[in-house]
Amino acid sequence: MGLCQGAGRNHLNVTQAFDSYERVRHRLPTTTSGGACERLANLDALADKMDVFLLDAFGVLNIGDTAIKGVPERVANLQKTGKRVMIVSNAAGFPHANLMEKYKRLGYDFAPEDVITSRKATLHALHNAPPLKWGLMATESLGRGDIEPFDMTYLAEDAVAYNNVDAFVLLGSAVWTETRQTLLEASLRAHPRPVYVGNPDIVAPREGGFSIEPGHYAHRLADQTGITLQFFGKPFGNIFDLAFAQLGTVARDRIVMVGDSLHTDILGGQAAGLKTALIADYGFFSGSDLDAPITASGIQPDYILNRP
Repeated sequence: MGLCQGAGRNHLNVTQAFDSYERVRHRLPTTTSGGACERLANLDALADKMDVFLLDAFGVLNIGDTAIKGVPERVANLQKTGKRVMIVSNAAGFPHANLMEKYKRLGYDFAPEDVITSRKATLHALHNAPPLKWGLMATESLGRGDIEPFDMTYLAEDAVAYNNVDAFVLLGSAVWTETRQTLLEASLRAHPRPVYVGNPDIVAPREGGFSIEPGHYAHRLADQTGITLQFFGKPFGNIFDLAFAQLGTVARDRIVMVGDSLHTDILGGQAAGLKTALIADYGFFSGSDLDAPITASGIQPDYILNRP
């Protein structure tokens, strides 16, 4: 999952959150394989099986601004034994420098190139797109780190701003409102234009509930306007392509995607041809049954870890 930038919190329980992903399966990659769902204790149990660990952030490395107990030490030990450990996260709302500071503060030691985010995937696409004027869903107070090269206007309550751009990019929904969503939908109905979704997460787990993320608003746009969205981040392949570019030649069956979500981490890892490991006791399914959602979705991880 991403870093929980959504404005709305505690709106959904785990069943409702799961159902929200199931309703949009037609826009997600198809299930390509079924894993054995082998239950193991933690990441250490995969050390002999894997050479590369791709770790989601929330629910794997941290809960909010707190590292999960024992995980910084476990990650450091994997790195010391020669394992490549990378973050692969739908963290589009934060500039890269902010993330690096956060992980360092939590006790992790990652090289900047080993932190792969949906923001990076989106920016890669923007650099390869024709010069356009973009309307931006994001939190202005976080600054323009990484997006300075682009002509972007923060979207608020001015309808004119929506109508005067060539395309839209959705990075963070912390300050997004129903009024802004209505303005965006109306503008796109009147004049369909490209929409880049920088965080495909529909929800993100928080203490006591789930926040609403950019993917939620993006799927509503598609339902209401009929536009075709361009997603960047898990479960889509573009974020994994960035990771592979850093890795070079590594057998896919020696790479494991570790995360707390079936529809982003596990589905994305499987679509990329990787092994997958679902975290049971933290994040999306914390305190919940796993068997029913795995059966209902048909998304079966190779491993289920009690904790990271």
